Amino acid sequence: EAIKPADPADLSASEAVKQEAGCVWFPNSAYKTAQAINDFRTEDLPLIIFANWRGFSGGQRDMFDEVLKYGALIVDAFVKFKQPVFVYIPPHAEIRGGAWVVLDASINESVMEMYASADNARGGVLEANGAASVKYRTKDMLATMHRLDEKLKSLDAELQGRVCDIERQEVRDAIKEREQALLPVYEQISVQFCELHDTPGRMKAVGVIERAVEWETARSYFYWRLRRKLAEFDLRKKVLETYQVGRGDTVISAVEASRLIKSWFLETPGATDALWGDDKAVLSWMAQQNEQLEMKIMKLNKENVVQEVFDVMTSGGATATIGTAGIVEGISQALLTLSAEERANIKEMIKSTLQL
Repeated sequence: EAIKPADPADLSASEAVKQEAGCVWFPNSAYKTAQAINDFRTEDLPLIIFANWRGFSGGQRDMFDEVLKYGALIVDAFVKFKQPVFVYIPPHAEIRGGAWVVLDASINESVMEMYASADNARGGVLEANGAASVKYRTKDMLATMHRLDEKLKSLDAELQGRVCDIERQEVRDAIKEREQALLPVYEQISVQFCELHDTPGRMKAVGVIERAVEWETARSYFYWRLRRKLAEFDLRKKVLETYQVGRGDTVISAVEASRLIKSWFLETPGATDALWGDDKAVLSWMAQQNEQLEMKIMKLNKENVVQEVFDVMTSGGATATIGTAGIVEGISQALLTLSAEERANIKEMIKSTLQL
């Protein structure tokens, strides 16, 4: 129930109570959802969503109350999110219609992942009944009946052999009667067939969920998944910072940084693509290889600095002249802030590197 209190300034006003269906986003609930996501983002917290929505309300009054705008706010909140976001469809729950659109992991694939309960969860834009009415209409069911039902096939053959109009009409009536008897059964079959496209197995096959997670093991799974993602995000942040050198011409996305970390993992003896999906194994690898990973970050940082200096000095024209002079002057000013021993070490490094 949505209660709208009476206006104290209007003597004729009275309290209004509006009935709202469950598992549906209305303008007020969609705004609260977007606000909650933004609050988690402001606090820099990870987010786990147990999703069971059939979509957004689409009435004329809801459109007037800007339900589309508040749905877009949910998408905007996910786009800005920096911490891990897990969307989980529990047993007997479903995501349909516009709810699927605003919860799709592709909105922000660098942080969002979607999961579903292994047996009873369902997900898809259209519900099974709606998909069947659009994609598997009565004419399609009749064609399937005549292709599969033995009695209808024999009646079709009999119809071809009859010459008399009266006899042909009798066969047509028998075919019509058989079709009407089979139609309810085939309607149920068509709905069941369409529902097979919304199962966790199918969602995994088309890549919209990471994997199916049993409800009984969901707590343990998401505990280790979250620990792994937090550690991975921390390492990924360090990788991204190495590219923020100078003008920052060379940048990589968060997804590309994750791929780089995966390549480092696969360089480890015994590591495989399948093992990359094992959260405990990846956490153990990060702990054991912590020093090596820090060295890789330092090496990457050095490579980006070298590339930045190289690009400036070889850019040609006034840019190269000014850039080279700026680099030399920057080194000179930096040396003034160092101790005598540090200045001597840097001068020796420059001499040995440049072979002066």
